[in-house]
Amino acid sequence: MMISIDLNSDLGESFGTWQIGMDEAIMPLVSSVNIATGWHAGDPMIMAKTVKAAGLQKLGIGAHPGFPDLMGFGRRNMAVTPEEAKAYVMYQVGALNAFVRAEGLTLQHVKPHGALYNMAAKDLKLALAIAEAVALIDSDLILMGLESSQMEVAAKTLGIPFASEVFADRRYQEDGNLVPRSQLGAVIESEEEALKQVLQMVLKGQAVTDTGKVIALKADSLCVHGDNPHALKFIEAIRAALGKEGALIKALRPFESAGE
Repeated sequence: MMISIDLNSDLGESFGTWQIGMDEAIMPLVSSVNIATGWHAGDPMIMAKTVKAAGLQKLGIGAHPGFPDLMGFGRRNMAVTPEEAKAYVMYQVGALNAFVRAEGLTLQHVKPHGALYNMAAKDLKLALAIAEAVALIDSDLILMGLESSQMEVAAKTLGIPFASEVFADRRYQEDGNLVPRSQLGAVIESEEEALKQVLQMVLKGQAVTDTGKVIALKADSLCVHGDNPHALKFIEAIRAALGKEGALIKALRPFESAGE
């Protein structure tokens, strides 16, 4: 049976004259992109530019909403109510979707960013608030998150599509959550180690945790962070390794535009 995997990256994270990531180089190598929506990174001009470029590459486009935390890049936990989280997500996804629709394109998915993503993986009330926002915008939108997390529970509860995401460059805990970035070694710097983890996740549905335990892990979409200084090399190596194994890289859904 042919194995297929979506390859995604977090892009559009520049802000004003501050440039981050290698968007132009990465876009031709991935099948989906998660575009920052202006609160943890990005701005209206960057959003418009990134959506247009993703459309030209016929990529699956996702909104990447986070906490209002430019200084901390959305990676610091914030105390918010479910009602606030729901409004935050609707506001940001709605903004990106305006740019998507203006280009005659269709939004494929929503992937919460950073601390919002990790908190919702463990907090069902927060996860339900995010899922409710997604369902209200478009019940066909895919919610992307960790397998067996509270976000998957929330998506199933609301009856919206869910995609299990795995990470090429992050280490896992025994419960399937990511090792916090505050811990040494949370981000995989070695290309060889990242490739080994990718092949194990995609081909075997498994990952080795930070304690050495092997856990089951479903892989619908594989992420390489665009702000990782090794991102471009990682993605090129990942594509080559998966190609050798006969795995097909494709977006979660077929590309859609007004003209197709």
